[in-house]
Amino acid sequence: MKILGIESSSLVASAAIVTDDILTAEYTVNFKKTHSQTLLPMIDEIVRMTETDLASIDAIAVSGGPGSFTGLRIGSATAKGLGLALKKPLIHVPTVDALAYNLWGAAGLVCPIMDAKRNQVYTGIYRMGRGMETVKSQCAMDMHCLAQELNGLGEAVIFLGDGVPVYEAIIREEMQVPWSLAPAHCSRQRAAAVAALGAIYFAQGKVETAADHGPDYLRKSQAERERLGESL
Repeated sequence: MKILGIESSSLVASAAIVTDDILTAEYTVNFKKTHSQTLLPMIDEIVRMTETDLASIDAIAVSGGPGSFTGLRIGSATAKGLGLALKKPLIHVPTVDALAYNLWGAAGLVCPIMDAKRNQVYTGIYRMGRGMETVKSQCAMDMHCLAQELNGLGEAVIFLGDGVPVYEAIIREEMQVPWSLAPAHCSRQRAAAVAALGAIYFAQGKVETAADHGPDYLRKSQAERERLGESL
């Protein structure tokens, strides 16, 4: 089984190929460049370096949201275009699930937090001891409320994601259970995790056509909220 993974839900741009449970290639950049300029060249590079014929892949796994509206649209468009051209199915991988999957096997709770602005985070809560158990499905919520909920669960927590530097002060002030921060090599989105989790979904038949795929934003865009007169 060969899965191409695409991740563009945040500042990180990442592409990877997972072949029969082996990470064959990954190209990840966490830098301020437009994903429309980076994703296709990154895919082209890993394909060239591994001498992979894109026609040989079984499916394309794409980080399906939540995250940056622009980033998700670019990742979705890239995956849809490749899927249509290659006649391959797509695998919609929830962004927060894939982020948590970076810490597969970790003890205690894993809590990814992505900055959603205005003290809000995109988050979820997971146990990783044996496989990945979803304690709380990905959602948008207030960071203060998340800290209270985690305290109520009474277990040690590992935080990761781009929300950590933004909300670390709240973590330090309000967390009452033991907590830690994931190290740099597994603290951000990676296409390798998207592809690896996508391979599991593919084996379970959780695929969709390129035409049917669309991102899951979880929240309205700022422009939509302003048009509707909403505060959040």
